[in-house]
Amino acid sequence: MLTAPVAMASIDVYEFDNVEQEKAFQELTATLRCPKCQNNNIADSNATLAQDMRQKTYELLQDGKSQQDVVDYMIARYGNFVTYDPPIMASTLILWFGPLLFIVIGFTVLVMRSRKRNERVTDTDALASDEQARLQALLAEMEQEKDRNGKVE
Repeated sequence: MLTAPVAMASIDVYEFDNVEQEKAFQELTATLRCPKCQNNNIADSNATLAQDMRQKTYELLQDGKSQQDVVDYMIARYGNFVTYDPPIMASTLILWFGPLLFIVIGFTVLVMRSRKRNERVTDTDALASDEQARLQALLAEMEQEKDRNGKVE
């Protein structure tokens, strides 16, 4: 019996004037991120901060604010982190272009390394052809000595 009031106290109950307002509340609580839980939205989070954010969302909607007004208020209060889709700003450029920059740098490194490897292969081929010519000359010289030695005997 003692746990029943505690369980009932943790359930948030909100009264809405119309269905549109309730739908806006559900959409907002599903799209705003809890700063404490980080990857949970405020609808799913049990953190005290998320409860406060849900309450403030409800109050702002009751005051006739639009969804964008509520999002703007939350961003002003908690920062761009509360949205799952942060805007492109100077402070978030690394988030937006970092992965692309990483891929471009990686591709460039691969191309440069493969070109260096090809240059080394051609250098060794050139040395191998020089060595091949020298080998042919030595073999020809050995054949001549063999022929001379064979004729002398």
